[in-house]
Amino acid sequence: MNTPRLAWYGDDFTGATDTLATAAQAGLRSLLFLGVPSAAHLQAAGPLDAIGIAGAARAMDPQAMAAELEPVGRFFAALRAPVVHYKCCSTFDSAPHVGSIGQAVRVLNRHIGSAWVPIVGGQPNIGRYCCFSQLFASAGAQGEVHRIDRHPTMSRHPVTPMGEADLRRHLQAQGLARVAALHYPAHAQTADAHDAALQQLLATQPDAVLMDISGPQDLGPVGRLIWRRAQEAPLLVVGPSGVVQALAAHWHGAANPAPALPAPTPVDSPVFAFAGSLSPQTAAQVAAATSFQKIPVDVRRLLEEPDYASACCDAVLAGLAARRHVLAHTESHTRHADLDAHAIASATGDLVASVVRARAASAVPLRRVGIAGGDTSSLAVQRLGLWGLACQGVLAPGVTLSRARSDAPSLDGLELMLKGGQMGPLDMFERLLHGTVP
Repeated sequence: MNTPRLAWYGDDFTGATDTLATAAQAGLRSLLFLGVPSAAHLQAAGPLDAIGIAGAARAMDPQAMAAELEPVGRFFAALRAPVVHYKCCSTFDSAPHVGSIGQAVRVLNRHIGSAWVPIVGGQPNIGRYCCFSQLFASAGAQGEVHRIDRHPTMSRHPVTPMGEADLRRHLQAQGLARVAALHYPAHAQTADAHDAALQQLLATQPDAVLMDISGPQDLGPVGRLIWRRAQEAPLLVVGPSGVVQALAAHWHGAANPAPALPAPTPVDSPVFAFAGSLSPQTAAQVAAATSFQKIPVDVRRLLEEPDYASACCDAVLAGLAARRHVLAHTESHTRHADLDAHAIASATGDLVASVVRARAASAVPLRRVGIAGGDTSSLAVQRLGLWGLACQGVLAPGVTLSRARSDAPSLDGLELMLKGGQMGPLDMFERLLHGTVP
């Protein structure tokens, strides 16, 4: 097969699809595989410029991450792509004991052999900025920007609360002992001066170099640094989809933009959506989804009552059979703080997959499905047995509509919106129906 320009691993499915869309928007022939692909699936995909693998490392302990990422590292090493991108969440929410970015670098770099690891600290199109190594994030689409350790959601994340805004310190706690920083004023220098600033940092032999992204103007210079060094030897690069945005800004420049993706079209058949996120933004999106029949799901009953999942599934299927759009959503988890977050995600993922499989076996399979919540999305898609996702279009910054690839004819071509809890505007679920783009 041809050598791709880019390979990436997404540490959850929602983020992996955002990078898929970013690569497609950059004009790259792209496909996201849902695991290390077989030779048959690689052949079925055709020539590709960008190859992704969606995973769930963000929710794993270090031992499980090693088991997950070892085969990914071997596969990427065989591809010999100049840039291998470990796609983490744009908020960098992770910890030494779960979703450790340091562990990901250690495992993957045994295979890639990157002499140093660039870390791109921002994604401006979704309100993520890094200034003097401090990470900032908006609260919801176009919401107020907060330092990450004071963010109303991320500072209180139920699994990986962000208590440190300095990404150098955050990553040092995960085992990247020497993290140098290239701060954003350097990006405004001439190319020669920019190269010299990086070379001065590399002379200290750091494990990684954190590169500020204070706004869109920083993307091109950072992309140039990464791509230039990747031509000398393969680079393992860490960060959100801002990594690919930086490369695309360098490749295309303002005078040569990539062709626009086609707009997603409205759907004329019932749509199923599931909201399993704890985010206040998703709760507001559920409230604004006026075109849907809404079915609340009690997560405690889902975990503790064997027949409750079947009852929820039957209620959703009844609504779809009546040609209504159905949005099932978990109720407030504040009274369920004692329940295991992964167990909740697993149970809700099972529920989503049960609905989709049941409709796939019917005379009228679902054509479009939306899932809000990173862990729920990952686990639901894994249970469906799909092998790949192609970019169908973009519904909002950070929210991709993907087209499923499956060996099962009833699932091949299924359109999926997988979104993180904080992503998208208030009318996100309405956009899922009507194909509206920003």
